Amino acid sequence: MSGEADIGLHELPQRQSARVLRLMPATDAEESEVLLRLLEIGFLPGEPVRVMARGFPGSDPLAVRVGHTTFALRSREAALIRVCPIAEQGNRA
Repeated sequence: MSGEADIGLHELPQRQSARVLRLMPATDAEESEVLLRLLEIGFLPGEPVRVMARGFPGSDPLAVRVGHTTFALRSREAALIRVCPIAEQGNRA
């Protein structure tokens, strides 16, 4: 991962393209279930991801697109997903 930005999905600016790097390790049984659900719906390493919208007020939940499907995630769930922002075409990296 040398040189790659590694941020939580909850920190990704709205409409910024990124790709999934990894999921954080579970700290308890409840988090383990959340991580399994995230894997099942497609938050796999290498998948393209984008925050499409944020709830108001408080920015919760987030509407997140992974691949071609959009899901609602709580900020605490999105924080378990580590991503690398992707420079948009036409912008400098």
